[in-house]
Amino acid sequence: MPFTPFHLGPGLALKAVGGRHFSLTLFGAAQVAMDVEPLFHLLRGDAILHGPTHSYAGATLIAFATLALGWPFCRMILAGWNRVAGLRGLGGLRVAAEIGRIPALTGAFLGTYSHVFLDSLMHADMRPWWPFAAGNGLLHAIPVGWLHLLCLGLGGVGGMVLVAVFVWHKIAIEV
Repeated sequence: MPFTPFHLGPGLALKAVGGRHFSLTLFGAAQVAMDVEPLFHLLRGDAILHGPTHSYAGATLIAFATLALGWPFCRMILAGWNRVAGLRGLGGLRVAAEIGRIPALTGAFLGTYSHVFLDSLMHADMRPWWPFAAGNGLLHAIPVGWLHLLCLGLGGVGGMVLVAVFVWHKIAIEV
């Protein structure tokens, strides 16, 4: 995938399904963390962009790093968002700044594992089961164009569900 944006589509769908048990912020942080290695290789002009971090073993380590570094950072970002929303008179857009253990875990691990899965479908240099197995049996299981449409579709549906839930709760609270 061309870096993180397409990966966020499934994240929106997971948030719509998982609700308060899934952190979209940690999911996003995990996506960015996963793409540090390919960006490094891209900037160096390397032929192989996806190395050990783009395996499920590597994704596990990235998920733990995301929890250690990204969890406090995400809470700080959300608290900052709330401050800005309050100052701008947009108190209705405030979010919960605390991220619980379960949402943090599901966001970080589903973020890294889904990243490996989606990239396995389109990148020939992926070795998702490294160091236990070589190769990539998922390569081109679906056409790349369909994969992009799937990610966009999941993002669209997930986004609409999240907006509907937000509007529904606002109406229910006001009534």
